[in-house]
Amino acid sequence: MQPNLLAPPNAAPLQPGDLVDETEAAAILGVQVQTLRNWRWKRIGVRSRKIGQRLVRYHRADLAAFIEAGNCKVAA
Repeated sequence: MQPNLLAPPNAAPLQPGDLVDETEAAAILGVQVQTLRNWRWKRIGVRSRKIGQRLVRYHRADLAAFIEAGNCKVAA
């Protein structure tokens, strides 16, 4: 089994479904996709990951931490 070269040595390996696109991330946070784009441009908000030239993904753990910190209102 090959080690996951993208994860820090002490981190759990990345599992399928851990990364979500901006549409799903916006739904989880209860904001518009454009809001996520504005946050990325301003370098604020939830952490995003850019894969290649154009692909943007959000880690579920970062979304959960952002919500727990009380930085957004999630629809119940």
